[in-house]
Amino acid sequence: MAKTQPPQIRRLVAPNPSPMTYTGTNTYLLGLRDIAVIDPGPDNDAHFAAIVSAIAPDQKITKILVTHAHLDHAPLARRLSAHCGAQIYAYGDSGAGRTAQMIALSAAGTIGGGEGIDYDFQPDITLKDGAVLDHEGQELIAIWTPGHFGNHMAFSWNGALFSGDHVMAWASTMISPPDGDLGAFRRSCAQLQQRRERLYLPGHGDAIEDGPARLHWLLAHRQERESQIISHLQGQPNTAKGLAEAIYTDIDPRLIHAATRNVLAHLIDLCERNLATCQGPIDLQAKYSVI
Repeated sequence: MAKTQPPQIRRLVAPNPSPMTYTGTNTYLLGLRDIAVIDPGPDNDAHFAAIVSAIAPDQKITKILVTHAHLDHAPLARRLSAHCGAQIYAYGDSGAGRTAQMIALSAAGTIGGGEGIDYDFQPDITLKDGAVLDHEGQELIAIWTPGHFGNHMAFSWNGALFSGDHVMAWASTMISPPDGDLGAFRRSCAQLQQRRERLYLPGHGDAIEDGPARLHWLLAHRQERESQIISHLQGQPNTAKGLAEAIYTDIDPRLIHAATRNVLAHLIDLCERNLATCQGPIDLQAKYSVI
C-alpha cells in the first residue's frame, strides 16, 4: 500500500484473483474503533473470516459501504450485515443510475452485458451524490461515479479517495454497456478532477499516489481509443468484435470479450454524439460507420 496511506485504513484482499480482478478484490477497513467496511467482496468463506478476524474486541463494524453491485464487490455485504448488525450503504440496487438510453438498450436485449452482476443487491440506505456521513468524527463523502457501472460510488475519507473500479492503476476501466456507460465515465472523471484527493485506493491492485494524474491518463486513453476506432471505420464499416480484434492486437486472448465490450461502449457513445451511425438497431452483430 502507499506510504502516505493513513494508519486508520487497512486493506484485505479477497482470494479471487483473475484476469478481470487482478490480485483480488480490495476490502477496506476504516477507523480505529468504529469500523466502516468498503466493498466486503465476493461471498467467500475465507474472506468473511478474514474480515471478522480483523475486528479487535474493542472495535465494531458500524457501516458497510459498497461501491457497486458486481459479484466481486457486493455479495458478502448482506452476510456481514447479518453478522455484525451494521447497515449497508450504496447508491442503489443493481439497476440504479442508468441513463434512459442504457435502460432502453437493456430492455431491447440486443447488446448483451450483465456480466458479473449481483442482481440481488439492495442497500439498506441509499446515498445521493455528495451525501456526507460522519465516521469517527470525520466526513465520509459519497460521490456518484457512474461509468464502469450505473450505481458506482467512490468514497472520500481522511484524505483518501476509495475509487472502486472507476480508477485503478493496473488496468484501464472496463466499460460494458448497458451496465457501463462511456459518456457517464467521462463525466465522472471530470467530476473527480475537481476534487482535492491525491491518494486513490482502488477496488483492485495497489494504491495510486497521484489520482489526478491517473484520471488524466484514463481520459487521454479513451480519446486515443476513440481515434483508433474512427480511423478504422474510415476504411470500411465494421462490428464491435471486428474492431476489437483489429485494435487490441497485444492482449491476452481471454480478454478479447472485454475488449469488444469496451469498443461497443465507444460505438454507442459515438452514435449518441452523431459521430458514427449504426446500420440498423444497435446490437452486437451490427456494422458501424463514421459520419
